[in-house]
Amino acid sequence: MADHGVSNERRRELEQMDPFQENLVKGLTFASKYKKYLMLGIGGVVVVLVLISAVMYSFEKAETTAATLAARAAAAYDTAYAKNRDGKAAYEVVKADYQKLFEEYANTSAGRMAQVTYAKICANAKDWDTAYAYYSKALENLGNDAGMKNMLLAALGNMALMKKDMEKAKSFYLRIEKGTSPLIKDEARFALAQIYESENDMESGLKMYEKILQEDQNSLYTAIAQAKSEGN
Repeated sequence: MADHGVSNERRRELEQMDPFQENLVKGLTFASKYKKYLMLGIGGVVVVLVLISAVMYSFEKAETTAATLAARAAAAYDTAYAKNRDGKAAYEVVKADYQKLFEEYANTSAGRMAQVTYAKICANAKDWDTAYAYYSKALENLGNDAGMKNMLLAALGNMALMKKDMEKAKSFYLRIEKGTSPLIKDEARFALAQIYESENDMESGLKMYEKILQEDQNSLYTAIAQAKSEGN
Protein backbone atom coordinates (compact mmCIF):
# COMPACT_ATOMS: atom_id res chain seq x y z
CA MET A 1 0.00 0.00 0.00
CA ALA A 2 1.38 3.36 -1.04
CA ASP A 3 2.58 5.69 1.67
CA HIS A 4 0.39 8.82 1.62
CA GLY A 5 2.48 10.63 4.20
CA VAL A 6 4.70 13.60 3.46
CA SER A 7 8.28 12.80 2.77
CA ASN A 8 11.05 14.25 4.86
CA GLU A 9 12.34 16.24 1.86
CA ARG A 10 8.92 17.71 1.14
CA ARG A 11 8.47 18.50 4.80
CA ARG A 12 11.73 20.47 4.79
CA GLU A 13 10.54 22.40 1.72
CA LEU A 14 7.28 23.29 3.44
CA GLU A 15 9.09 24.38 6.55
CA GLN A 16 11.14 26.85 4.50
CA MET A 17 9.46 30.30 4.16
CA ASP A 18 9.00 31.97 0.80
CA PRO A 19 10.35 35.54 0.28
CA PHE A 20 6.98 37.12 1.13
CA GLN A 21 6.74 35.23 4.37
CA GLU A 22 10.31 36.11 5.27
CA ASN A 23 9.69 39.82 4.68
CA LEU A 24 6.46 39.67 6.68
CA VAL A 25 8.21 38.07 9.62
CA LYS A 26 11.06 40.57 9.41
CA GLY A 27 8.58 43.42 9.32
CA LEU A 28 6.70 42.16 12.36
CA THR A 29 9.96 41.66 14.22
CA PHE A 30 11.11 45.19 13.33
CA ALA A 31 7.76 46.67 14.36
CA SER A 32 7.89 44.85 17.68
CA LYS A 33 11.44 45.96 18.37
CA TYR A 34 10.98 49.60 17.38
CA LYS A 35 7.33 50.06 18.32
CA LYS A 36 8.05 53.10 20.44
CA TYR A 37 9.87 54.94 17.64
CA LEU A 38 7.25 53.99 15.08
CA MET A 39 4.53 55.38 17.26
CA LEU A 40 6.50 58.60 17.61
CA GLY A 41 6.85 58.71 13.83
CA ILE A 42 3.14 58.21 13.31
CA GLY A 43 2.51 60.87 15.91
CA GLY A 44 4.77 63.22 13.92
CA VAL A 45 2.79 62.56 10.75
CA VAL A 46 -0.43 63.28 12.59
CA VAL A 47 1.01 66.55 13.91
CA VAL A 48 2.06 67.56 10.39
CA LEU A 49 -1.39 66.75 9.04
CA VAL A 50 -3.00 68.76 11.80
CA LEU A 51 -0.71 71.71 11.05
CA ILE A 52 -1.50 71.53 7.33
CA SER A 53 -5.21 71.46 8.10
CA ALA A 54 -4.83 74.45 10.40
CA VAL A 55 -2.92 76.41 7.76
CA MET A 56 -5.51 75.58 5.09
CA TYR A 57 -8.29 76.64 7.42
CA SER A 58 -6.44 79.86 8.16
CA PHE A 59 -6.05 80.60 4.44
CA GLU A 60 -9.72 79.92 3.78
CA LYS A 61 -10.76 82.09 6.70
CA ALA A 62 -8.49 84.90 5.53
CA GLU A 63 -9.96 84.71 2.01
CA THR A 64 -13.49 84.80 3.39
CA THR A 65 -12.74 87.74 5.66
CA ALA A 66 -10.96 89.65 2.89
CA ALA A 67 -13.82 89.07 0.47
CA THR A 68 -16.30 90.29 3.08
CA LEU A 69 -14.27 93.44 3.80
CA ALA A 70 -13.85 94.16 0.09
CA ALA A 71 -17.57 93.75 -0.57
CA ARG A 72 -18.47 96.03 2.34
CA ALA A 73 -16.03 98.71 1.20
CA ALA A 74 -17.33 98.57 -2.38
CA ALA A 75 -20.93 98.81 -1.17
CA ALA A 76 -20.05 101.73 1.11
CA TYR A 77 -18.45 103.52 -1.83
CA ASP A 78 -21.49 102.97 -4.06
CA THR A 79 -23.77 104.33 -1.33
CA ALA A 80 -21.60 107.37 -0.71
CA TYR A 81 -21.16 108.11 -4.41
CA ALA A 82 -24.88 107.79 -5.10
CA LYS A 83 -25.65 110.66 -2.72
CA ASN A 84 -24.19 113.46 -4.82
CA ARG A 85 -22.01 111.80 -7.49
CA ASP A 86 -18.92 113.20 -5.80
CA GLY A 87 -16.03 110.81 -6.45
CA LYS A 88 -13.62 112.52 -4.09
CA ALA A 89 -16.06 112.57 -1.17
CA ALA A 90 -16.94 108.90 -1.68
CA TYR A 91 -13.22 108.07 -1.90
CA GLU A 92 -12.61 109.68 1.49
CA VAL A 93 -15.42 107.57 3.01
CA VAL A 94 -13.80 104.23 2.11
CA LYS A 95 -10.09 105.07 2.00
CA ALA A 96 -9.40 103.78 5.52
CA ASP A 97 -11.36 100.58 4.88
CA TYR A 98 -9.30 99.74 1.82
CA GLN A 99 -6.05 100.56 3.57
CA LYS A 100 -6.96 98.14 6.36
CA LEU A 101 -7.79 95.49 3.78
CA PHE A 102 -4.44 95.92 2.04
CA GLU A 103 -2.48 95.97 5.29
CA GLU A 104 -4.02 92.80 6.71
CA TYR A 105 -5.05 90.77 3.64
CA ALA A 106 -2.78 91.88 0.82
CA ASN A 107 -1.83 88.29 -0.06
CA THR A 108 -5.37 87.01 -0.51
CA SER A 109 -7.10 86.76 -3.87
CA ALA A 110 -9.80 89.13 -2.67
CA GLY A 111 -7.16 91.59 -1.50
CA ARG A 112 -5.39 91.53 -4.85
CA MET A 113 -8.61 92.01 -6.81
CA ALA A 114 -9.55 94.87 -4.50
CA GLN A 115 -6.47 96.73 -5.74
CA VAL A 116 -8.21 97.12 -9.11
CA THR A 117 -11.42 98.39 -7.52
CA TYR A 118 -9.55 100.83 -5.32
CA ALA A 119 -7.50 102.09 -8.26
CA LYS A 120 -10.76 102.90 -10.09
CA ILE A 121 -12.05 104.69 -7.00
CA CYS A 122 -8.86 106.76 -6.81
CA ALA A 123 -9.08 107.59 -10.52
CA ASN A 124 -12.69 108.70 -10.09
CA ALA A 125 -11.48 111.01 -7.33
CA LYS A 126 -8.81 112.32 -9.74
CA ASP A 127 -6.05 111.06 -7.47
CA TRP A 128 -3.98 109.97 -10.46
CA ASP A 129 -0.82 109.10 -8.53
CA THR A 130 -2.55 106.71 -6.12
CA ALA A 131 -4.59 105.19 -8.92
CA TYR A 132 -1.41 104.66 -10.92
CA ALA A 133 0.29 103.03 -7.93
CA TYR A 134 -2.53 100.56 -7.34
CA TYR A 135 -2.97 99.71 -11.00
CA SER A 136 0.77 98.96 -11.04
CA LYS A 137 0.44 96.68 -8.01
CA ALA A 138 -2.51 94.93 -9.61
CA LEU A 139 -0.51 94.39 -12.80
CA GLU A 140 2.23 92.69 -10.78
CA ASN A 141 -0.26 90.44 -9.00
CA LEU A 142 -2.80 89.72 -11.75
CA GLY A 143 -0.85 90.22 -14.97
CA ASN A 144 -0.49 86.51 -15.76
CA ASP A 145 -3.89 86.52 -17.44
CA ALA A 146 -3.50 88.11 -20.89
CA GLY A 147 -6.94 89.72 -20.88
CA MET A 148 -6.58 91.18 -17.40
CA LYS A 149 -3.07 92.33 -18.30
CA ASN A 150 -4.41 94.35 -21.25
CA MET A 151 -7.12 95.93 -19.10
CA LEU A 152 -4.56 97.02 -16.50
CA LEU A 153 -2.08 98.25 -19.12
CA ALA A 154 -4.82 100.36 -20.67
CA ALA A 155 -5.71 101.78 -17.26
CA LEU A 156 -2.06 102.61 -16.62
CA GLY A 157 -1.85 104.25 -20.03
CA ASN A 158 -4.87 106.37 -19.17
CA MET A 159 -3.37 107.36 -15.83
CA ALA A 160 -0.12 108.31 -17.55
CA LEU A 161 -2.10 110.53 -19.94
CA MET A 162 -3.79 112.20 -16.97
CA LYS A 163 -0.34 112.86 -15.55
CA LYS A 164 0.78 114.31 -18.92
CA ASP A 165 3.44 111.61 -19.32
CA MET A 166 3.04 110.82 -23.01
CA GLU A 167 6.06 108.55 -23.30
CA LYS A 168 4.95 106.39 -20.40
CA ALA A 169 1.41 106.23 -21.78
CA LYS A 170 2.75 105.25 -25.18
CA SER A 171 4.81 102.43 -23.64
CA PHE A 172 1.73 100.90 -21.99
CA TYR A 173 -0.42 101.09 -25.12
CA LEU A 174 2.37 99.61 -27.22
CA ARG A 175 2.55 96.61 -24.91
CA ILE A 176 -1.11 95.97 -25.67
CA GLU A 177 -0.67 96.58 -29.39
CA LYS A 178 2.23 94.13 -29.60
CA GLY A 179 0.71 91.54 -27.26
CA THR A 180 -1.06 88.30 -28.10
CA SER A 181 -4.47 89.12 -26.62
CA PRO A 182 -6.93 90.96 -28.91
CA LEU A 183 -8.83 92.40 -25.94
CA ILE A 184 -9.15 96.23 -26.24
CA LYS A 185 -6.29 96.24 -28.76
CA ASP A 186 -8.33 98.64 -30.92
CA GLU A 187 -8.55 101.06 -28.00
CA ALA A 188 -4.78 100.93 -27.55
CA ARG A 189 -4.25 101.55 -31.26
CA PHE A 190 -6.65 104.49 -31.24
CA ALA A 191 -4.91 105.97 -28.20
CA LEU A 192 -1.54 105.51 -29.89
CA ALA A 193 -2.82 107.19 -33.06
CA GLN A 194 -3.98 110.15 -30.97
CA ILE A 195 -0.61 110.41 -29.24
CA TYR A 196 1.30 110.20 -32.52
CA GLU A 197 -0.89 112.93 -33.99
CA SER A 198 -0.23 115.14 -30.96
CA GLU A 199 3.48 114.65 -31.68
CA ASN A 200 2.93 115.48 -35.38
CA ASP A 201 3.98 111.94 -36.32
CA MET A 202 1.15 111.54 -38.81
CA GLU A 203 2.69 108.51 -40.50
CA SER A 204 2.74 106.44 -37.31
CA GLY A 205 -0.76 107.61 -36.44
CA LEU A 206 -2.06 106.57 -39.87
CA LYS A 207 -0.54 103.10 -39.41
CA MET A 208 -2.53 102.64 -36.20
CA TYR A 209 -5.75 103.71 -37.94
CA GLU A 210 -5.06 101.29 -40.78
CA LYS A 211 -4.48 98.45 -38.31
CA ILE A 212 -7.86 99.16 -36.76
CA LEU A 213 -9.48 98.88 -40.19
CA GLN A 214 -7.59 95.70 -41.07
CA GLU A 215 -7.71 93.80 -37.78
CA ASP A 216 -10.46 95.37 -35.66
CA GLN A 217 -13.35 95.56 -38.11
CA ASN A 218 -16.02 95.58 -35.39
CA SER A 219 -14.32 98.34 -33.44
CA LEU A 220 -16.16 101.42 -32.21
CA TYR A 221 -13.31 103.39 -33.76
CA THR A 222 -13.78 102.02 -37.28
CA ALA A 223 -15.61 105.08 -38.63
CA ILE A 224 -12.99 107.48 -37.24
CA ALA A 225 -10.18 105.26 -38.55
CA GLN A 226 -11.82 105.16 -41.97
CA ALA A 227 -12.12 108.93 -42.10
CA LYS A 228 -8.51 109.40 -40.97
CA SER A 229 -7.21 106.90 -43.53
CA GLU A 230 -9.03 108.85 -46.25
CA GLY A 231 -7.45 112.08 -45.12
CA ASN A 232 -10.54 113.58 -43.52
